[in-house]
Amino acid sequence: MILADLLEQITKTRITGNTGIEISGLAFDSRKVDEGFIFIATRGSATDGHDFIEMSIEKGAKAIVCEKTPASISENVVYVEVDDSADALGHIASAWYGYPTTQLTLVGVTGTNGKTTIATLLYDTFKSLGHKTGLLSTVCNYIDSEAIEATHTTPDAIALNELLAGMVNAGCKYAFMEVSSHAVDQRRIAGLDFDGAIFTNLTRDHIDYHRTFENYLKAKKRFFDELSNEAFALTNLDDKNGLVMLQNTKASKHNYSLRGMADFKTRILEHSFEGMLLDMNGREVNVSFTGKFNASNLTAVFGAAVLLNQDELEVLRILSSLHSVSGRFETIHAPQEFTVIVDYAHTPDALNNVISTINQILEGNGRLITVVGCGGNRDKGKRPIMAREAVEGSWKAILTSDNPRFEEPQEILNDMLAGLDTNQKTKSLTIVDRREAIKTACAIAQKGDVVLVAGKGHEDYQIIKGVKYHFDDREEVRNCF
Repeated sequence: MILADLLEQITKTRITGNTGIEISGLAFDSRKVDEGFIFIATRGSATDGHDFIEMSIEKGAKAIVCEKTPASISENVVYVEVDDSADALGHIASAWYGYPTTQLTLVGVTGTNGKTTIATLLYDTFKSLGHKTGLLSTVCNYIDSEAIEATHTTPDAIALNELLAGMVNAGCKYAFMEVSSHAVDQRRIAGLDFDGAIFTNLTRDHIDYHRTFENYLKAKKRFFDELSNEAFALTNLDDKNGLVMLQNTKASKHNYSLRGMADFKTRILEHSFEGMLLDMNGREVNVSFTGKFNASNLTAVFGAAVLLNQDELEVLRILSSLHSVSGRFETIHAPQEFTVIVDYAHTPDALNNVISTINQILEGNGRLITVVGCGGNRDKGKRPIMAREAVEGSWKAILTSDNPRFEEPQEILNDMLAGLDTNQKTKSLTIVDRREAIKTACAIAQKGDVVLVAGKGHEDYQIIKGVKYHFDDREEVRNCF
């Protein structure tokens, strides 16, 4: 591809060399550069691509995109200076793969909780409606029916556009994707043409990266600020930040709610561990999901499908046939007649939502035993809050390891215990080994009780000292039986 064509959509501040040359590939990782490549030098939190410009040239790069042209330049190499290399990378990747999102109806889902559920259920819904559809999510990516392992909530710009191009080549007309705050802040979604955006909620998460809640909010809001006037913005009115997302967007504005008047309004009429009876915009529908948070997620799915011109009654019929996303309020019934729920809840708000839902269904007719931990090398400030949420809502809370990564598991647990007073500590157990913690919870559960295993959900691994070991909460639960 001609370099000038790759640079068409980006603002250049300085060009040194001939942009009429042929480019054979692109990379932002110097280790992946080959002969004839364009190397985009991006700045990361740990490394700066500008430090690897010379290495990429030695490996054959013929063009360099950077925020500062090196003092010493190489002959026969084109240097393109830009204000933001990460933003340029997104546009270059999109151009390299033929601008795939101009050929797809692309909807992004952002927020702290609910992204995976909403994106996946939209994918399931549109597949059931007979459309070829793509999905980009935390659990798994899909090009129509082909599953592709997911490594990040939102892939890097090159991988992202490659997947989207694969969807176009497979004949997909729709694509649904999770949009993380990291992806917005790091400009991984730059150059993508979104037809719609959904906001779920905003609670404490990723403060280790964003430093402040305000920065976290701004990252989410930027996604909506950059929508075109041909897109729709659908936000949750039950979250105080829902209206904030709409303040500067050019997209058409729509909302959903469980509590007040909204374009898409849902009421929970009945609920149990097996599902709910909902009133959605005046029509009753039975669903195999539980909890207010899931009612909210389903309302977002319903609203987005209607905004994408799908028939309301047909969408409701399909919602009644869908099942929960892997590791999201996933219910397992024990032969000993207690219930185990495996859920991805790894933020204080998500944990509170799941615990509240369980207690509302139990209505005092059974005890809740919660197994929960916190990830290592992540936001330490939420650890004592997570412990308090678990203890205050449970008969017994078992604090254990999640993904300790490079931290000592006991130190993580000490941070959690620091959030408990003397009385609260009497309601808790500390078991470092997650397998033993799950075994203990199942051993003390009695008929009618509920065991909540929170934090990892769909994940089938634990990361300890940088090594990924196989570990699946659902497998561990079933082994206990």
